[in-house]
Amino acid sequence: MTDQYFMRQALTEALKSSRAGEVPVGAVVIRENQILSRGHNLPISKKDPTAHAEIVAIRKACSMLKSYRLPQCDLYVTLEPCAMCLGALVQARLRKLVFGALDPKAGAVQSIMRFPFEKTNHRVEIVGGVLAEDCSQVLKEFFQDKR
Repeated sequence: MTDQYFMRQALTEALKSSRAGEVPVGAVVIRENQILSRGHNLPISKKDPTAHAEIVAIRKACSMLKSYRLPQCDLYVTLEPCAMCLGALVQARLRKLVFGALDPKAGAVQSIMRFPFEKTNHRVEIVGGVLAEDCSQVLKEFFQDKR
């Protein structure tokens, strides 16, 4: 399986958010080339500011594995994560982050800040820009429809 394949799975999750009136961001957690869990944005419907797609997928994966650590897992998400979500990746000890579009308003990998991985006790491998145009388009269409 390729990064593009798993990002397409995350895009499927993003569309679920969009249909529910949530900002369309989707995520999947992968272990051994298999999808372990899926998540999409739910902060509005759950009335929970932490219910970002990444957090939802991480919580499900931890529950499935009965562990708060995911060292053999990778996270694919359609939008550059915010600082909260990157903090969760570090706490969960995820091995790799793959994201699609940049987030110029809240992205903490490179857009508004650079998360201080060099100061943490765990470093996450990061790959950005996978299917970035497709991921951006889903967001653009969502916000155009809102206007």
